[in-house]
Amino acid sequence: MIKFFLMVNKQGQTRLSKYYENVEIHQRTTLEADVIKKCISRTKDQCCFVEYKDFKLVYRQYAALFIVVGIDDTEEKCKYMCSHSLNEQASHSLNEQALR
Repeated sequence: MIKFFLMVNKQGQTRLSKYYENVEIHQRTTLEADVIKKCISRTKDQCCFVEYKDFKLVYRQYAALFIVVGIDDTEEKCKYMCSHSLNEQASHSLNEQALR
């Protein structure tokens, strides 16, 4: 199950966040800071799945934007679907930009 969805720029500023479970505001800021550090510090050669606490992060970088989805540790199908969906969205966005 998806726990949260984040869109973050390269500077580490959260541009969009959506939580699917109740998380208090001060916990959100701590969670987002930790998640952002984990994803930004990785190289492009590394896998886009990261273990974090009791869930997994699926992330993708598009230009200066990181899209991060936090999912349950047990959801193997969800990891594939998130990764596949992020790839489709990126190719769609890039194709639209190329046409402009």
